Amino acid sequence: MLPLEDHYGDVISKAMLGLGLTDLNLSQATKLGIDEVRAARRGQFNEPAAHKLAKALRLNAAALIGLGNNSYHPGIRTLPAGLAALTSHFGSMTVNAYLIWDLSSRQACLFDTGTDPELILDRLQVENLQLESIFITHSHGDHIDCLPQIQQKTSAAAWIHRHGDIGGVQLFDWGQSFAIGKLQIVTRETTGHAADGTTFVIAGLDCPVAVVGDALFAASMGGGKVSYPGALETNRRSIYSLPDDTLLCPGHGPVTRVGLEKTNNPFYLP
Repeated sequence: MLPLEDHYGDVISKAMLGLGLTDLNLSQATKLGIDEVRAARRGQFNEPAAHKLAKALRLNAAALIGLGNNSYHPGIRTLPAGLAALTSHFGSMTVNAYLIWDLSSRQACLFDTGTDPELILDRLQVENLQLESIFITHSHGDHIDCLPQIQQKTSAAAWIHRHGDIGGVQLFDWGQSFAIGKLQIVTRETTGHAADGTTFVIAGLDCPVAVVGDALFAASMGGGKVSYPGALETNRRSIYSLPDDTLLCPGHGPVTRVGLEKTNNPFYLP
């Protein structure tokens, strides 16, 4: 299983950035020493400090503490038939792509590409799949790195929300739906991290699945590069509103479920 994408300090730093807070601002708001704030940002966990930080940063305190003491990992070891997670390297980090296919027709779709085309092409061959479409969660480079190679080898159509038009792809609007064999795919807006951020909700496998890109990670989220309030709001509306057993497939880190993140994601407040 992949490790969590973000640690305790990452979540604190993302919340500070989203709220426009400096170390000094947070020190004043929490009555913690500035060195304590900086230590927390480096990942040093102290439970009393975490309570104060969570309140000032509008985070779920119990979830932040669970992350700080390393007690949470979604721990999902088995994916439903017709779903494969493909992880490639992008500099010092990793990025996920997902193949999903109709078990009867062997028609498949790819969500994001990662950086290793051979990883995807080999899996298509092993599973005897016909790639029909490539869906992009957002246009950041690590998620579309090998798109040209995949398109050249498969002739699959690529789709992205119109706010992320990168040329050579087809454009959709949020709310648009697609069918791949017996699979039904509906697009939902999850902006904030990226202006074109899209979650794809897929029906037709043994459990509901949502490919969320960088909108949400297990115990974290991609961060509000475009709009922090927008990221929180669209995640709540488009992801946390899904059934609790929905399998969430993020752009980085391990797969998780909606119900797990409602309890264990510091950015979710009931």
